[in-house]
Amino acid sequence: MEVPDLYAVLGVEPSATAQAITSAFRRRVRELRPDTRVDADTARRFGQVRAAYETLRDPVRRSAYDRTRAPAPGGTAGADRLPPRPAPGRRGVVLGDPPAEPPLRAGPVRWERPRRS
Repeated sequence: MEVPDLYAVLGVEPSATAQAITSAFRRRVRELRPDTRVDADTARRFGQVRAAYETLRDPVRRSAYDRTRAPAPGGTAGADRLPPRPAPGRRGVVLGDPPAEPPLRAGPVRWERPRRS
């Protein structure tokens, strides 16, 4: 199965700004609204648009994708390899990375009212 070009899925140039990518994503989502169009092809295309936007909106994942799609010295593009996806619920953490220390968490703050005499 061939992986589509993420820029072509959104209909933008590789030099597009983040604002242009967001605008193109919103335009595509309006075209493929899953609540009004119910068929397998639309659902598949909507998934591709969402996946393309998730990769291209993040500067780190976008640069990794750009490196993989650049022509290799042998003359073949590395478009068959996508950058790793972050683990669900943990933004920026790539699956397979060693676990990082959990973030510092503070409990709820309790405010006491001054007692009236």
